[in-house]
Amino acid sequence: MSKVLFLGMPSHGHMNPTLGLVHELIRHGEAVTYFSSEEFREKVEATGATFRSYAADLNIFKAQPDAGESPFFSIFRSAETIINPILSENQAIHFDYMIHSAAFPFTRIISQILRIPAISSLAVFAGLRTFFKKKQQVLLNKQNSYTEFIKSIGEKYGVSLPDHPLQLLFNKSDLNLIYTSTYFISPDDLATYDGSYRFVGPPVYDRKENLDFPFERLHNKRVIYISLGTVFGSFNPNLYPIFFEAFANTDAIVVMAAHQVNLSGLTIPHNFIIRDYVPQNALLNYTDVAITHAGMNSISDLVSHMVPFVAIPLGADQPLLAQRAEELGATISLDAQTLTSESLLAAVKRVTDDPSYLENMQKINQSFKEAGGYPKAVEAITEWKAMKGISA
Repeated sequence: MSKVLFLGMPSHGHMNPTLGLVHELIRHGEAVTYFSSEEFREKVEATGATFRSYAADLNIFKAQPDAGESPFFSIFRSAETIINPILSENQAIHFDYMIHSAAFPFTRIISQILRIPAISSLAVFAGLRTFFKKKQQVLLNKQNSYTEFIKSIGEKYGVSLPDHPLQLLFNKSDLNLIYTSTYFISPDDLATYDGSYRFVGPPVYDRKENLDFPFERLHNKRVIYISLGTVFGSFNPNLYPIFFEAFANTDAIVVMAAHQVNLSGLTIPHNFIIRDYVPQNALLNYTDVAITHAGMNSISDLVSHMVPFVAIPLGADQPLLAQRAEELGATISLDAQTLTSESLLAAVKRVTDDPSYLENMQKINQSFKEAGGYPKAVEAITEWKAMKGISA
C-alpha cells in the first residue's frame, strides 16, 4: 500500500474528474490524503480518501487581486499559507508519491521539497496548443509580478522555478492522465502529446451527489436540461432571458442549473425547475436534449448518456471543445454573443430530429469505452510506480 498525496484544484471542473480516480486507487489498496477546499469535503470523503482543507482559497474566480493584478498572481500571495500545511502533513505520513491537478500552482515547489515523484491529472483542454498560446500572452503582460514571486519563494524554500508562469499553472509531470479518448482530440493537437500522456477515457463516476430533486415531475415528460457550468454561467446573465423566451411556451419540463446566478427581476416560466446545483448524472437519465457550456465533464456525461446537445461555449477551453465536438458531427455550437431564442430553438430541433448527431455521439462514446476509464488510469499508475521503484 502506497501513501498518496493528492493536491486538487478546488473547482468542480478540476475536482470531479479526480474523484473516480481516487475511488479506484483506494479500491486497489492505496491510502490517499486529498487536499482541496472545504466545499468539496463531502465528495472527497465519499471516495474513501482522507480530506484535508487548504488554509487559503485557490479558486482564481473568487480571488481578490490588487488593482491591475491578474487573479492568477493574487493566488501566489497565498503560497506559504498553502504550502506549509502540506509539508507538515508529509512529516506525519511521509508520502510515496503525489498526484496533482495540472493547474495546481505550487506543484513544482512541493515536489522539489518532498522529493517525491508526481502524476498530473489534466482536466483536458482540447487544443492545448491554441489555448496555451492565448494564455501565454495574457500572463506575459504580468511578468513582473511573477518574477518577484519566484525570487521570494526560491529563497525561502530553496527551490528553482520556471521563468514563465504558465509552467506553474499547467504542470506537466512524468505521467499525465487525460480524461478523454485520442479520437476526441484533433489529429494536429494529438501530435503535441508525448508518451507521458495517457488518454484514459471520460470522468464518468457516481459522485455520490445529493439527490434531493423532484424527479417525479419529469416522469412521462419531455425534459430539456440547461447548464452553463459553475464558473462562467454567472458571468453571462443575458443568456437566461433567452432560455426563458425560447422554452416558456413548450410542453417540456426545463431543468436549469444556475449556479450563483442572480435571476431576480426575471419572470420564471412555470415549466422551469431551477436549482443552484443539480445531480447531473441522475438527471441525464430523464433528459431528452441538453444545452451546455461545453466543459469537458459535461460533454463526457452527455456523450456517455447519449443525450443530444447544443453547445454554447463561454470561456477557457470550451470554444475549442465545442468546436471539436462539432467537427465530429456530435453537436451544434452557437455563439453566446449572437444567440437568439429562434437560433436556439432551431439548433435544439436539429440535434433532436437529425439521427446523425446521435450516430456521431455513439462513435465518441465507443472511443471513450475503449480508452478504459479509471481502471486503465490505475493500471498506468501501477506501471509508473514500478518504473519509479515504488514498491509499496
